[in-house]
Amino acid sequence: MLKSRIAVLALLMPLLATACAAPGGRTSPQEADQVRLVMGYRPDIQFAPMYMAVAEGFDEAQGLELEFHHLPETEAVQLVGVGELPFAIVSGEQVLLARAQGLPVVYVMAWWQDYPVAVAAPENIGIQSPQDLRGKHVGLPGLYGASYIGLRALLDSAGVREDEVVLESIGYTQVESLMQGLVDAIVVYANNEPVQLEAQGVPVTVLPVADYVQLASNGLITNEKTLQENPDLVRRMVAALLGGVEATLEDPARAFEVSKDFVEGLAEADQQVQRGILEASLPFWQSEPLGYSPLQAWANMQEVLLSMGLMESPIEIEDAFTNEFLP
Repeated sequence: MLKSRIAVLALLMPLLATACAAPGGRTSPQEADQVRLVMGYRPDIQFAPMYMAVAEGFDEAQGLELEFHHLPETEAVQLVGVGELPFAIVSGEQVLLARAQGLPVVYVMAWWQDYPVAVAAPENIGIQSPQDLRGKHVGLPGLYGASYIGLRALLDSAGVREDEVVLESIGYTQVESLMQGLVDAIVVYANNEPVQLEAQGVPVTVLPVADYVQLASNGLITNEKTLQENPDLVRRMVAALLGGVEATLEDPARAFEVSKDFVEGLAEADQQVQRGILEASLPFWQSEPLGYSPLQAWANMQEVLLSMGLMESPIEIEDAFTNEFLP
């Protein structure tokens, strides 16, 4: 997933003023609940399921009118946690970190089934397993966020200590840094940078975190107040977004064309790369049933966060997520 995060600060005041839908749900067949869905990254092809939910009318069928806004995940979690927003799309670790700080956010729908973070290295460098990262220079955006957490989970799964790897904070220049030989390997999103590198003639070996440990990934969150006062809104929101996910899985070509109306510059971008990113994303969204979140993924995530010192003590992970609102 592209990691160029943008904080749309100018949107905050009007966003907060109108964020929550009417607590009583639909008041008439003609009146839809207006809901602002905050996503943690800039508009991107990887949000195709959300765009399909609107373009194909899945939100309208559920009595909703969705609007999309973009903020950093940490801000989105805070706003949902204090009840200023009803919904956001964030990664699983953000949910546990927020609840550890007393924010009553709840994950209600898994969008990504597998954690998308991976390590990529040129095929000729000989990195075939996490153990091969010992002594190697690994570039990542910084010692924060999903990339860092995913890397630690990958290393932990192989018994490799962080101090056995040379970590290089390179910002969001993974592709350029690897191509220039500045690092031996890079921490990437498995559906993104490897596609870009292959398109530029740089074949890479990819070590997906999901091949070694199951972690709670990106999904829809709300808060305990919304769950208690308006569970019907939550159920309809989940149904609308899952409709978009299913439609995207069934017709990626249609989803790609739809996304051009939501992602500025997509029509002018490298179509092969962008289509490749979408195609590489599809397996991460597939599950049976769609939207299901397994307990073990949350237990594993908590273990990683505790081992990193990002959480001081365990929390009741059963309170952090629910599958109750799946169709």
